[in-house]
Parts: sequence; C-alpha cells; structure tokens
Amino acid sequence: MTPLPETDAINTPDVHIEEDKNSVVDPLDELPDDVEMSFFDHLEELRQRIFYSLIAVAVCVVGCFIVVKPLVQILEVPANGIKFLQLAPGEYFFVSIKVAGYSGLVLATPFILYQVVQFVLPGLTRRERRLLAPVVFGSSILFLTGLVFAYFILIPAALNFFINYGADVVEQLWSIEKYFEFVLLLLFSTGLAFQVPVIQLLLSNLGIVSSTQMLAGWRFVIMFAVVLGAVLTPSTDPLTQSLLAGAVLGLYFGGIGLVKLTGK
Repeated sequence: MTPLPETDAINTPDVHIEEDKNSVVDPLDELPDDVEMSFFDHLEELRQRIFYSLIAVAVCVVGCFIVVKPLVQILEVPANGIKFLQLAPGEYFFVSIKVAGYSGLVLATPFILYQVVQFVLPGLTRRERRLLAPVVFGSSILFLTGLVFAYFILIPAALNFFINYGADVVEQLWSIEKYFEFVLLLLFSTGLAFQVPVIQLLLSNLGIVSSTQMLAGWRFVIMFAVVLGAVLTPSTDPLTQSLLAGAVLGLYFGGIGLVKLTGK
C-alpha cells in the first residue's frame, strides 16, 4: 500500500477544524424549546388564543357598559360645560355601547397581549425573546401616554378652537353622538401614533435601519408626521393636527436617542 503524502496527513486536521469553526452557531440565535408542531396544531392554538381574547373583550365590554355613565361623564369633561343633545331616539344608547366597547378593549389589551406573546413565543430565538418584554411594556406605556396626551392636551385644544371660532355666531349645542365619535377616534389614533419609538427600536434591533439612517431621513419624517396628523385627527382644524404632528416628531427623535443608547 502506498502511504499518503506527508502534506495530506498534516493538512487534513486543519480542514476539519475550519469546518467546525464555520458550523458554530450563536446560542442567542437558537430556539430554546425544540418542539415540533404541525400546521393544523398551530391553527388550533391560534383559534384558542383568539377565542380567549374575544371572551376577555366581551367580559370587559359588559363590565364597562354596567358603569358606562361615569365613563361618559369623564369623557364630557373636556367639553367644558357644553350642552349635549340627543337628536334621535336611542342616540345616547348607541353612544354608551361605543364608549363601553372602546373602554372594554383597552381593559382587555393586557390579556390580548399575553395571548399573542404565548402564541409567538415558541418560534422566537433567545435574542428575539430578549426584545419581547421591553417591546410589550414600552408599547403599553406609550399607548396609555397617548391617551393621556389626547385627553388633557389635544381634545381640549381642539374643542376650545371650535368653541371660540363660532362663539359670536352660533349657540354651542352639540350632538352627543358626533362629540363622542370625535373624542374616541382622537384618543385611539393618538395612542396608535405614540407607537413610533417601539417601531424604531424593533427596526434597529432587527438590523433593518440604523440611528444614522433614521436621522438622515428627517425631512421625510416631518412630511410624514404632517400627513399623519391630518389623517388621524377626526377634525380639520390646524391646531389639533399640528399638536399631533409635533408629538410624533418628538417621539421620533426621542426614539433615535433610544436607538443610539442601544448601540445601533
């Protein structure tokens, strides 16, 4: 038998070492739980999560409907003494349903988020799971902050603009349904607009956009904020749109600061 050349005997282990180095996987990119589920198992779990969430929403809506009068009175405070009219039979009843529905959805949101997290958690790597808690917590806090900002700043500013504009011409008697459509839409659109920093952190940690790229596109962001303020506000007054656009811009640049702190 002809012996192998000495060079081959020496180089062979190096090749194996190089292959082992290339096959090393970062533990943060691995799935902690290696559980196999079929497509139909995923569908069944999704059905159960949605069912539980709908039950939670229904229970919260019914509970809010029982105490809907104090909720209506709280939402009437920014109107500053304006008298409301029921212009059609059952108008206040349907307003009560809307108020209870929005309020119940807010109360049920933590449980809905829990169901979403439990559904997506098995498919997340360790690196992605580290982002989950800050994202969920930050999103919840920002949404509540948006509600507070709308209730104490946006809504009073918009209502004062409309009241003062026609004070010498018309008597202020408002339809209760139109008022609550305005208030509820502005509350929830502002809460959604306040999710901008969360989206920025997600995009940066996923390696899609860096803080430098976010800062470089500030001109487009200003235009986007103005358009967003015009779309999300149910009124057409420039004051409300400007306040919401300014809040979105502040959140955007604050989000850039948070992204820089994370080293992205």
